[in-house]
Amino acid sequence: MSQREVVRNSDVMTNKFAMVDGLHTVADAVRYAIEQDVKVLFVNKRHENDEFGIVLMSDIAKQILAKNKAPERVNIYEIMLKPVFSVNAKMDVRYCARLFERFGISKAPVIENGEILGLVSYQDLVLKGMMPKC
Repeated sequence: MSQREVVRNSDVMTNKFAMVDGLHTVADAVRYAIEQDVKVLFVNKRHENDEFGIVLMSDIAKQILAKNKAPERVNIYEIMLKPVFSVNAKMDVRYCARLFERFGISKAPVIENGEILGLVSYQDLVLKGMMPKC
């Protein structure tokens, strides 16, 4: 039986995310997401002992659009998920998939030394991490 090469989160993550401030309005954050062509917004820490937050476009759809709220009047901190569930850059993608399953999430920031390096999703785990390199 051959040993499988370890594929790590850092090997499959994407750098397609944007960082916003929690005080930004949802309207500003959506404009920024469009400019950056991203579907995930991470919310920056306010101080050293704070944690990162996350806002998905589905969060904005459910909490702003569906409830007919004015995006110019709602701040990101009001709809973000914080603290965000994160994974280590060196973690084997198999364990990452197990964590996603166990906690019912589909994407998470990849963090190393307290900084976000990228974003990993089920799609990344399968399409980039499951098959051996061709």
